[in-house]
Amino acid sequence: MQKLPKWIWIVIPVALLLGSIALFLATNPLKPLGVVAPPIEEVTVERTILDEEGIHLTVRVNGSEPVRIAQVLVDDAYWQFTQKPEGPLTRLSSAKIDIPYPWVQHELHEITIITSTGMTFSHTIEVAEPTPEWSIQRIAAYILLGIYIGVIPVALGLLFYPYLRTLGSTGINFLLTLTIGLLFYLLIDTLQEGFEMSQQVAGVFNGNLLVWVTAGVAFLIIFALGRRGGKAPEGLSLSTYLALGIGFHNLGEGLAVGAAMASGEAALGSFLVVGFTLHNLTEGIGIAAPLLNRKTKFRTFVFLTLLAGLPAAFGTLIGAFAYSPHWTAVLLAIGAGAILQVIVEVGTYLYKNTETKSWFTVSNLTGFVLGIAIMYGTALLVAI
Repeated sequence: MQKLPKWIWIVIPVALLLGSIALFLATNPLKPLGVVAPPIEEVTVERTILDEEGIHLTVRVNGSEPVRIAQVLVDDAYWQFTQKPEGPLTRLSSAKIDIPYPWVQHELHEITIITSTGMTFSHTIEVAEPTPEWSIQRIAAYILLGIYIGVIPVALGLLFYPYLRTLGSTGINFLLTLTIGLLFYLLIDTLQEGFEMSQQVAGVFNGNLLVWVTAGVAFLIIFALGRRGGKAPEGLSLSTYLALGIGFHNLGEGLAVGAAMASGEAALGSFLVVGFTLHNLTEGIGIAAPLLNRKTKFRTFVFLTLLAGLPAAFGTLIGAFAYSPHWTAVLLAIGAGAILQVIVEVGTYLYKNTETKSWFTVSNLTGFVLGIAIMYGTALLVAI
């Protein structure tokens, strides 16, 4: 008798699983129980665009049955609307709702979406501002803003490198623990922003779980890449991973700034740009810390500066012109995973280069606490 191929033992259970599901749906064995649950509907507004033609919403639906949008209220008044595509929306599908409503700049507007079953879903436009349109001048302005809040602060922090090289081993360890402190703050801040974004994600995606899982997977992948040579990264390699982690965080900052500017929720004046500069200055000092025991070329500093700071410029563009809470939450979660990997590697490097093999010294604990305090204090200047 001919031996069955091994792959058949993958096909058989999968085929039986699909067959059992099809049989269950076709026969409906729960019908004799007399329990008929009403369809669960959920409508989530993922993007809002305001222009001369009115209000444009991108919505996503979730539920066991197709959802039909029957009516739309704007500021407690029924309003005409068009939907693309038309008809009922199936699970996970999205549609664009165009409302020719004469919105008022700087005013608050309440929108209520009513389905055919009578379910209502509310969406608030806190401050009505025209959504920015693509133009060379506007793109250049957003990129310049990203450079000011990302690239310039990191570059200024790296300028401390010549002085930092004069520090002894105690001073270097203090600087490394200060770096861990600022990274710890960035980790908590990035996770918090990710969870805030997850609240705007359609419920079917389970936003909070999405953030945790994405952060965990990102940490494991980046950690595996860092240890692929069989040892922990040091020197330039460690600084590169540090710059990468900070770059992801600055990408998240750029997303928040770009989206806030586009929606009119942030009055980004000169004071706030200065605040970001002070807030991110310490990041450059942290990137320089693993390089203090070696000579480093100028082009290396340029590379590290762009890796850590330039994502802020891309973030402002994405936030202003292609904002999506779903993908924003994913990017922030990846950033959290990258930052956690850097915390582990910097901690490992500090342990290996400490003679007593103990982190718990007065100098180290002071550096850790000071790193958190600096980031928290300067964050007060950049609250959007």
